[in-house]
Amino acid sequence: MTTGPLRIIFMGTPDFATAILRSLIDGPDKVVAVVTQPDKAKGRGKKVTPPPVKVFAETLDLPVLQPVKIKTEEFRNGLLSYHPDLIVVAAYGRILPQSLLDLAPFGCINVHGSLLPGYRGAAPIQWALIKGEKEVGVTIIQMDAGMDTGDVLLKARIQAAPDETAGSLFEKLAVLGGETLLKAIKGLKEGSIIPVPQDHYHATLAPMLKKDDGLIDWNKDAGEIDCLIRGSDPWPSAYCFLDGTRLRLFRPEVVGRPSDALPGTVLRADRQGILIACGRNALLIREIQPEGKKRMPVEAFLCGYPLAVGTTFCQSSN
Repeated sequence: MTTGPLRIIFMGTPDFATAILRSLIDGPDKVVAVVTQPDKAKGRGKKVTPPPVKVFAETLDLPVLQPVKIKTEEFRNGLLSYHPDLIVVAAYGRILPQSLLDLAPFGCINVHGSLLPGYRGAAPIQWALIKGEKEVGVTIIQMDAGMDTGDVLLKARIQAAPDETAGSLFEKLAVLGGETLLKAIKGLKEGSIIPVPQDHYHATLAPMLKKDDGLIDWNKDAGEIDCLIRGSDPWPSAYCFLDGTRLRLFRPEVVGRPSDALPGTVLRADRQGILIACGRNALLIREIQPEGKKRMPVEAFLCGYPLAVGTTFCQSSN
């Protein structure tokens, strides 16, 4: 049992991790250093941009480490120089070697954006929505050498809203993850948490999404396409083609309407949205983003690109 504040090294990279770090900073323990990915060139201009975690950590004057390689003796010794009691990981982006997992007395714990063993991997929040999960949450695990395979310390659950997107769920689970992390650390210090092995038989994977994963197959049930659009929002975004132009679709709503029209056919297009026939039922789209333009309400899109009933959205630009 430990009564004093722990010295914590935090490892994370995107906005989700930033929210977790903020919770740690507000907690009773001391963050002594932050590890994040190197700055990367982004956007059309390839401007070198620091990770969100680095930007936030520097506002607090925390030491920031951005190793290109993490399996070196030099990096390990650098972490040891901070005398950490615990390492906390949240969406860092790399699998840690055993030499780092064993570095601190309390080991390494991870904040994962799913109810493990479901959705192990880099994109758990997106895939949970794409697969139509109604109950979502976070899991705090004691890390081992596998990918999200460690023993469970604590879980927290919430219900996904019917119009939930990956973007909105990221924000909710980041807050929930921070709250649950502080409870888990308190339990570790008190010795009141008993790690529970995961049921590996029921494990599912959530690999990194690719742009092609957003391609809409209108032959599918409207409910499946609805989940794809929301789970891919804001990235990689679900899309289809019209007259050779890629269109990204947002804010879907399933409409129980049988139709003899071919899947992908426009059934209605007005200020309320574009109603599109699917393999089963139909889907109302209320926001759209033409290639090279900003996301906009369908009403604005139709002002410059009126759609006739019977127009068909395609799965390729040809």
